[in-house]
Amino acid sequence: MPADFSALSPSEFEALSADLIGRALGIRFEQFGEGADGGIDGRHAPEAQSLTILQAKRYERSAISALKREMSKERAKIDQLAPDRYILSTSVAMTPQRKQDLVEICGPAIRSPGNIFGREDLEALLRAHPDIEEAHPKLWIPASGRTLKRMLHETLDEREGHLKPPSVLRALLPKPGIGGKVESEAETQRDTLFLVGARPDHDHFILWLGPKLEAHGYRVFSEILTLEPGDRWHKEIGVALEHRAAKVLAVAGAATRANDDAMDLIDRAKTLAASFGDTRLIIPLRIEEGAKIDGLRDATPADFARGWAEGLSKLLETLRRQGVTRRREHIAVAAQWDSFRKRGAVPLVREPESLVSNWIQILEMPDELHFYEAAGAVQTDVLKRRVRGLSFPAVAHERGVITFAAPPDVGESLEGVAKLRLRTSVPVVDAVEKGMPEIGVAGRDLSNMLTGLLRDGWERHCRNIGMVAYAYSNGDGFHVSPNQVAIGERVPWGRQGERRSSMLRNIARKHVWSYGVTAIPRNWPFWHFRLKARVLFAMDNNTEQGERIDDPKKMHRLRRSGCKGWRNKQWHGRLLAFLQIMSGDSAYIRVPLAPGQDMLLSSEPLLFTSPVSTALPDVGDPDAEEQDESTLGRPEADDDDAEPEGDGK
Repeated sequence: MPADFSALSPSEFEALSADLIGRALGIRFEQFGEGADGGIDGRHAPEAQSLTILQAKRYERSAISALKREMSKERAKIDQLAPDRYILSTSVAMTPQRKQDLVEICGPAIRSPGNIFGREDLEALLRAHPDIEEAHPKLWIPASGRTLKRMLHETLDEREGHLKPPSVLRALLPKPGIGGKVESEAETQRDTLFLVGARPDHDHFILWLGPKLEAHGYRVFSEILTLEPGDRWHKEIGVALEHRAAKVLAVAGAATRANDDAMDLIDRAKTLAASFGDTRLIIPLRIEEGAKIDGLRDATPADFARGWAEGLSKLLETLRRQGVTRRREHIAVAAQWDSFRKRGAVPLVREPESLVSNWIQILEMPDELHFYEAAGAVQTDVLKRRVRGLSFPAVAHERGVITFAAPPDVGESLEGVAKLRLRTSVPVVDAVEKGMPEIGVAGRDLSNMLTGLLRDGWERHCRNIGMVAYAYSNGDGFHVSPNQVAIGERVPWGRQGERRSSMLRNIARKHVWSYGVTAIPRNWPFWHFRLKARVLFAMDNNTEQGERIDDPKKMHRLRRSGCKGWRNKQWHGRLLAFLQIMSGDSAYIRVPLAPGQDMLLSSEPLLFTSPVSTALPDVGDPDAEEQDESTLGRPEADDDDAEPEGDGK
């Protein structure tokens, strides 16, 4: 199991490195407190003429470039210290070439590549010295760490003689009857839905489904609710299943077939179903397309692969139709669901943190919105067609048109269709609240028209600068085109501090992908646009634009699989690079709304301040991540139509 060095602070990683490497070399390193260390994280100097220096550098896995830059800066300190032996410990994964590069950077004091301990070396030392891992509890991986599991089992083994099952499980076990006999099956009530899946692969789905079933009045049990290692209570769970199961809901997937504990419970349920002659006792829950469980291939599954909400609706209907007992009153959701969810939660730190949003503020727009009405006879159908073809945003309303444009521009654009006169105008600041009472348009309706005009203006501007449009279910998205950005080209962005660059078009899994956004105007709490990130795929046919894909389902699969490796910094970088394309060299994005009247948008997303932050480290090198193929959706498989792993959203 890989160690999670990112859970350690820099000083904790230094202490771990000193313990592990000191044990391996049979020496003791001196440790020092917080503060400037002069390039010394550990020192071994048994004699005045002998000096061994340990330096520890903790980075994310892909940060080799950042490590090289840092060690280049450290070279002067190393030469000044002139140690007899210099040892470098790092959480970055190593290769022979990487070690050789670092030897050349650090100079002769490092002697040989063997004095560089990379991620793999440290993990090997942890396996060889488990007592050191025990001394650093942040390395324990919740629910599956070797050290934590072994310590729990040792503790539980000491209590084996008088250990009782958790209360949630104990409530389902047969009760002792008269004379010490266990109550018969006739005396127990089959009222419980047993959720069976592979741990921990299906934990996310079970944590979502279990509370919802309980909220509908069903009694639900899952191994998760014991809040302790499941194999400790495997026997008791089997007994409870045999006595209390109204239905067994088995999560169908490849992970289930590979999990011995889950398959053992399903086999016991199949035996139970055969003894009852109940062919509907087990209901498979299919969360992956085509997934089945051996021995249940003829059972009709509840299909969650098309959507969890849709699957839940079908499952509830099945349970109702089959008459499964559920409570109508005193419905409660077990607190253990939330307790399990919180066990792996990231701790909060009482420090404010600035967060980059996907909102860009509208800084300026025309002062007034106008309604022009036909003065004489007019064919409304003809008027509507001409309004849709105008060169500026406008919306037809009854015998007229609502727009930002001035009277001369409206009259000239609609000449020959109708003679229009200005009937009423309303300040934009009052439009949402007051509407246009003179023509009977309420504030909400006028607000919808206004946001429609702003969105129309944005989309026209995107088309005019050469963006590629794609129709999504909730509106058009606009993507950078080959004329704007070449495949693999990095777009620089950032006006303050260190500038960065991000890719907006590249090739992954034999497909050309292009980044874009759908822009949605909003008026609360102030006028702004919310930008929804989009990624458009095309077949790679050795052209800049690729071959268009017309299958929406395939496009959806590609978005889910091809982008699932992108980290937050990359999404953030692509958004800022996109806004750089939209704004050019300006600090603003200028969008025409009518002849001579523009909307001015900020080219920088709004920052929000959270009153708390998390203890997660943020030492990754964004540029190194941008070059890491694993984050660009490039898995080893070549099957273009392979189903992606579900993300539960």
